[in-house]
Amino acid sequence: MKSLTEYLVFTTKRRREYINITDAVEKLVKQSGVREGLCLVNAMHITASVYINDAESGLIQDFDDFLERLAPHEPISRYRHNRTGEDNGDAHLKRTLMGREVVVAITAGSLDLGPWEQIYYGEFDGMRSKRVLVKIIGE
Repeated sequence: MKSLTEYLVFTTKRRREYINITDAVEKLVKQSGVREGLCLVNAMHITASVYINDAESGLIQDFDDFLERLAPHEPISRYRHNRTGEDNGDAHLKRTLMGREVVVAITAGSLDLGPWEQIYYGEFDGMRSKRVLVKIIGE
């Protein structure tokens, strides 16, 4: 069995960003030499997410609007977590809603995604360095 472990690092310019990482993950799949297997992609920070959906700008803004309605950043006093001196209670909730990780099948040496599916990194408390684990295993 073959395996590859790599880390993608992101430092966003804004508190919330959505970054399409499909090409970067696909490049790692090719580098791994795995033809049939699985690819795990997971955000290694509790205020960031990895998810799969459509790469359409309106939908991405809809996600952001939806998350901000459910867990608005301000007022920061609404979150008990922020009593610790943090200001990111909302980011923890947004991460839980969007998910921690995805697993994608590798078939014939490529990510086996649906016609519109793309892998995204969602950042909810940005402007500092964060990692995403990419773990590829298979034959």
